[in-house]
Amino acid sequence: MRHTIGMPYLPLFLDSEGRNALMVGGGAVATRKAELLLRAGVLLTVVAPDIHADLVGDDRACCHHRRFELGDLDGADLVFAATDDAALNREIAAHCRARKILCNAATDSQGGDFILPSVIDRDPIQVAISTSGASPLLARLIRGRLETLLPESYGRLAALLERFRGAVKRTVPAASRRRFWQEVLEGPVADLVHGGRDDEAETVLTRLLEAPDQLDTNGEVFIVGAGPGDPDLLTVRALRLLQQADVVVWDRLVSPPIRALIPRNAEAIYAGKRRSEHHIPQPDLNLLLVELAQSGKRVCRLKGGDPFVFGRGGEEIETLVEHGVRFQVVPGVTAASGCAAYAGIPLTHRDHAQSVSFHTGNLKAGDLVLNWQHMIDPHQTLVFYMGTVSLPVIQRELVAHGRSAETPAALVQQGTTPHQRVAVGTLSSLHQLATDAGFEPPGLIIVGDVVKLYATLRWYRTGADAVDATTGWFDTP
Repeated sequence: MRHTIGMPYLPLFLDSEGRNALMVGGGAVATRKAELLLRAGVLLTVVAPDIHADLVGDDRACCHHRRFELGDLDGADLVFAATDDAALNREIAAHCRARKILCNAATDSQGGDFILPSVIDRDPIQVAISTSGASPLLARLIRGRLETLLPESYGRLAALLERFRGAVKRTVPAASRRRFWQEVLEGPVADLVHGGRDDEAETVLTRLLEAPDQLDTNGEVFIVGAGPGDPDLLTVRALRLLQQADVVVWDRLVSPPIRALIPRNAEAIYAGKRRSEHHIPQPDLNLLLVELAQSGKRVCRLKGGDPFVFGRGGEEIETLVEHGVRFQVVPGVTAASGCAAYAGIPLTHRDHAQSVSFHTGNLKAGDLVLNWQHMIDPHQTLVFYMGTVSLPVIQRELVAHGRSAETPAALVQQGTTPHQRVAVGTLSSLHQLATDAGFEPPGLIIVGDVVKLYATLRWYRTGADAVDATTGWFDTP
């Protein structure tokens, strides 16, 4: 009887080299399992009336073209009942249980003793994913996502570390060993391996081992773009550096699902950045990054959108350079691209707009000083960041400088998240429409003919209201 509390299966990595395994069945399922078993070094016997040509042609497998016989279990360490007959698979599993032989039964996970997980193989690294038999397809989908985070180079890096493990144990004091391996895994050695320069990586590691007392204890700052909100839009590099951080300094535009990825052992510092209310003033924040790095910390400065698009990343880097602090910059999906894409509004389109320009909507002394004259081309899409509050000024100035009051316009609130809302109207109607619907900052404004495409191209459905000024109704997808 299977337990209903706790793990339904115990995850194990079995040393299967030289073990005897019996495969009953010779179809596609059996062939897939046999391939995994043979790679793991088992001595495989296959019994089935019809056996796939790939198995017959593999000299590592001993194939018998006949039906299963009870005597086939003699001497078997592992048994795989992989026929297309569920009753036969259960019968084989019952015989195995009576003989205390572990059995994997296809088509009925409840009839066997163990299941085969979906595997990511980066020899010597192996990652196994299981849904406890609930959905093998889901396990494969999860494996596909993890595959992108584990390039093939990780296997070569692990092999390199294994060769040096004994030398490190003999040479580096125990108290300094963790810092040594961190330097290897997060420094130039790993970078060289990931870049395909394994010989150079081994040379650098050898030199590092010759002088372990000269390890670089200086910290570093990662300026990381967190994108507009959807954690799936984080880059692989952004996630990797976030997971390596000792300290994470994040601002208000970083969404809760992305903040949930901050390592539990990392210190998290809120920088604020609400409109007209900075929890940490920008000059003080710049110096805080310097201070943390100089104390030896790896600091992830997590910024909504892209650090170099209205993110003040350049100002922070200037201070880092001034104080000699190492840094990296990781671009993020900027709000214009992310929010427009999730709203189904292409920023450029051959029939509607041949250019796009980004502008800040931040008011200074109640006004917005921009080059309005350059925004009146009807074939240009305009995007205003942080423009919810300044929307009346944007409408007034664009119309005053020659842009038609009937130009389509949209306001996207909390774009790319499950709380995304879109107001669609014209320059003359958008502000009133958004006000009536209770739209709040932060929001992104899109102005131009491309907004007409929203009605037919919108694809991202949420439970939030979408508002269309041309009809005056609320649409809850």
